Amino acid sequence: MRILLTNDDGYHAPGLAALERIAATLSDDVWIVAPAEDQSGTSRSLTLTRPMRLRQFGERRFAVTGTPTDSVLMALGEVMADHKPDLILSGVNRGANLGEDVFYSGTVSAAMEGALAGIRSIALSQRYPALGVGDRVSFATAEAWGERVLRPLLDLDFAPRTLVNVNFPPVEPEAVKDIRVARQGLRDYGRARFERRADPRGYDYYWLALGRLPHRPGEDSDLDAVAEDCIAVTPLHLDLTHEASLAMLHKAYR
Repeated sequence: MRILLTNDDGYHAPGLAALERIAATLSDDVWIVAPAEDQSGTSRSLTLTRPMRLRQFGERRFAVTGTPTDSVLMALGEVMADHKPDLILSGVNRGANLGEDVFYSGTVSAAMEGALAGIRSIALSQRYPALGVGDRVSFATAEAWGERVLRPLLDLDFAPRTLVNVNFPPVEPEAVKDIRVARQGLRDYGRARFERRADPRGYDYYWLALGRLPHRPGEDSDLDAVAEDCIAVTPLHLDLTHEASLAMLHKAYR
């Protein structure tokens, strides 16, 4: 089995190294094509207004000066054009991708691109316990449970244009209670909050400030699962059509 690894935290991210160790338990044919730098929050963006560069760091190891989506496209169209992967794993992301996070996440978007190409694709993310931990995020739980989560998925027939989103809770490996299949949850972000600061020359600049947000419990969602120290396994699909509104709109244009 040929596996492609990518992420949105960048080629040198600790989470990608953790994912490589997880992938090694599944196959000895593992390739890496990942963004050269941190591309968190880039969603499904493409690099269209400047050229991309591809740098090789070793056998089957490449970095792309672009987004996670660029990286998957580069892997499928250039690096692995003659030997496509059987499986794409994206992550392990530094931080959770739960609820509406999937719309912003480069990690999930890379898996989406794989799903569009008809390749079995899985996104993996490790929630961390508190803000401000910097590079001290532990991927021990993702590593300890990664193979157990992934192996059952390898024998399943994914429906066309679908992917699986996996989130590990912020607890030690032995504290994980279960692997739970869960639906995508929803939180209410409300208005965006910005922190205004001043640079040394006196000009203002802003940080978009995202913190932990409450959600409605009791919905059997990915948010509930991780909050209850379970690993959340969530199937996602790329068809955003709201079926219930089709009849209403057909009627409106008669």
